[in-house]
Amino acid sequence: MGSSLLLVLGSYLLGSVPWGLVIAKQACGVDPRLSGSCSIGATNVARLCGFGYGVATLACDLLKGALPVYLALHMGLDVYWTSFVAFAAVAGHVFPCFTRFRGGKAVATSIGVFLPLAFFPLLASCSLCLFLIWLSGFVSVGSLTLVVSLPVFLAFSGHNDWLILSICLALLVLMRHRENIRRLHDGTEKSWIKSRHRAEENASESGVEEKKVH
Repeated sequence: MGSSLLLVLGSYLLGSVPWGLVIAKQACGVDPRLSGSCSIGATNVARLCGFGYGVATLACDLLKGALPVYLALHMGLDVYWTSFVAFAAVAGHVFPCFTRFRGGKAVATSIGVFLPLAFFPLLASCSLCLFLIWLSGFVSVGSLTLVVSLPVFLAFSGHNDWLILSICLALLVLMRHRENIRRLHDGTEKSWIKSRHRAEENASESGVEEKKVH
């Protein structure tokens, strides 16, 4: 039991590492907690610093969920302790002790914890998520669909051991997306596609202006 508790604590501490904040500050001198959606998650980092830095943040956030769960499975912990380890990693990402408990929105790290637990149900949910992001242009729509559909895919594929964990994480993600849900309802949510096109247009206009100056 002692080693299990230590792993839960270690999982929370690893989840608390604010990779989005570190990458954004080092890459472009921006504090993502003060700009954009004020989140340290991959989407906000990508919006502020560029797609590549968003991908790097996503990879780090995935790993800090996947690694402690993989270790829990390797140690032979039962379903309950493994679920505690998984939830601790996500809780660390959402309420990180290193940044006064202001963290991300739990999606990437939730994906990470399920990579070693239920890969194919997760793959189905991620595919649905990406399709809806492409269809709607809203990352939040895809993210919410992912966490809501995952318990369904787990149930249909027979991964019932992880249903409680998936539902708890879905509720946490929904809580963290309250503002996104409100903006979607009001029609004021930022579209990823429109934001990207606007950035490209601004860059193009800047280039034209520089040519005129020269």
